[in-house]
Amino acid sequence: MFDNIAPNYDFLNRILSLGIDIIWRKQAINLLKDSQPKIMLDVATGTADFALEAAKTLQPEKIVGVDIANKMLEIGRVKVKRKHEQDVITLVQGDSEALDFEDNLFDAITVAYGVRNFEHLEKGLAEMNRVLKPGGQLVVLEFSKPNKFPIKQLFNFYFQFVLPNIGKLISKDTSAYTYLPESVKHFPEGDAFLNILTNTGYKQAQWIPQLFGISSIYTALK
Repeated sequence: MFDNIAPNYDFLNRILSLGIDIIWRKQAINLLKDSQPKIMLDVATGTADFALEAAKTLQPEKIVGVDIANKMLEIGRVKVKRKHEQDVITLVQGDSEALDFEDNLFDAITVAYGVRNFEHLEKGLAEMNRVLKPGGQLVVLEFSKPNKFPIKQLFNFYFQFVLPNIGKLISKDTSAYTYLPESVKHFPEGDAFLNILTNTGYKQAQWIPQLFGISSIYTALK
């Protein structure tokens, strides 16, 4: 599915979020400024937007981006080269639930709009914990559901009727943008996700809602 929508993925992200996803990525990356990570892992990196923002803002020595969708990575590599970040960012195909890295390797791990796509959420989070250094920081940016009137009603209408039709029209994929609201609907957000982080070995887990709760940033330490 993600390979199918790869050619239009970045364009649709900008259109469907009205560009706000760029702001959310910046805010999430800024949470790592104090720790100044040198070696980073970007899980479910897609077309490398989060990795590129991290390279620009944090200037680490190395960022590895992992994604299971090779066509997404192909587009990401073009973007990385265009931004002259190929010496810093390496994109590799891999399974987020079976990371091919040694224990305690990365200073920080980021995930933007990817954890809700894990087939086994706890397994993926535990794998990231395994390759994170003790004291290292996890930053997760993910959709959530606003619960206050009228934002809740507007969000539900947009996600269920407007977004799938625009996505299908542009991407020509009949399932991808129907899958999106369904995956958000079933994702254990907020306190439920914090509990999962704690149960998979993280500490000091925090939840930072964005724009009335449409997205959320989660942070935790190993």
